[in-house]
Amino acid sequence: MKILVLNSGSSSIKYKVFDCEQGDKVLAQGQVERIGLPNPILRCSCDMTRDPNCNDIILGNRSKIEVPDHTAAMSLICKLLLDERCPIIKDLSEIAGVGHRVVHGGEFFSESVVIDDEVTERIRECARLAPLHNPPALRGIEAVNRAFPDAVQVAVFDTAFHASIPRKAYLYPLPMSLYEKHGIRKYGFHGTSHLYVSRRAAEILGKPIEETKIITCHLGNGSSITAVKGGKSVDTSMGLTPLAGVMMGTRSGDLDPYIPIFMIKELGMSADEVERKLNKESGFLGICKYTDVRDIERLAKEGDPDADLALEMFAYRVANFVGAYAMALDGVDAIVFTGGIGEKDADMRVRILRNAAYLGVQVDPELNARAEINVATKGSKVAALVIPTDEEKVIARDTARLVEASQEAFAK
Repeated sequence: MKILVLNSGSSSIKYKVFDCEQGDKVLAQGQVERIGLPNPILRCSCDMTRDPNCNDIILGNRSKIEVPDHTAAMSLICKLLLDERCPIIKDLSEIAGVGHRVVHGGEFFSESVVIDDEVTERIRECARLAPLHNPPALRGIEAVNRAFPDAVQVAVFDTAFHASIPRKAYLYPLPMSLYEKHGIRKYGFHGTSHLYVSRRAAEILGKPIEETKIITCHLGNGSSITAVKGGKSVDTSMGLTPLAGVMMGTRSGDLDPYIPIFMIKELGMSADEVERKLNKESGFLGICKYTDVRDIERLAKEGDPDADLALEMFAYRVANFVGAYAMALDGVDAIVFTGGIGEKDADMRVRILRNAAYLGVQVDPELNARAEINVATKGSKVAALVIPTDEEKVIARDTARLVEASQEAFAK
């Protein structure tokens, strides 16, 4: 069974094709960038090509390609998949299902679902809580309707894994009417990543997932930390929106809630200006004028005080959540690092775990430098695991499962 996984952004579509009958083998992956903008970029990489020079195919002359919308982008993805140099499929009907990453499912969805008109409308309703993410997902769904009319489409929600968070953790201490009438509560994000790495951590620990206490740190341009007990999320750092939690590339993370009010009342900013400041001009960018932690690490080593401050602020905030979640879990078996920063930044892992000896974990410098699976010292009671995430694999597996269920129901 071949499954197409899509992650639709406002001006991009990332995709992977899996063969779920060959151990979730990735047949192709790529992306269409700069949708609706000049000079769009199209890429495809695969390992089934007959042409050794076929990797990273660029279709046509960039100056002549126009990709005005997501429907046009999907047409080009189909062209890539059918390209004779990359024989992924011979016919579009070979794609049995299409799985979509959807950021916000609100309280409507606690698991992945087959997309129908009602699901589409619910995703649209949740767009008010994720205005930057859900609308592009809807455009991706509509584009697939045109390109793959017979394929089963599945929505896999970032928020679904966090549906198990108890009320004491997801409710804010606000008038209950704001929750009951408007759905203002903690939802959490990066759920597919936290689900994948927590289960992989249980395998590495050699324990049933039901018996584990794991803190997962998805650290990248967007970052979140989750407490996972018995395989279920019991708390997470992001909240109503992905703005909450630790500082990120351009997002502020948690603040005194009066700060936005102060910015409006005392500084004369509009609500849109405040939103832009908090979402686009804060975090690493606001502190040291850079967002790529690789650049920031280099500048810090060269003596840039703002760069070092930004790194220390980030590490301090991540460590605070790790400590809090160790209490929420009543102990911890493993602290997991994933995402671009979590997997690749050895110095940041040291900064975060600098004061974690009381938890029973210390970093082994040599293991950490090599990014081994467990970078903790042999005497540590708690593992410090470096696990590459694979959100697309989670989406592919859920999609295949629901496609099979749909086929069985149809056969009856």
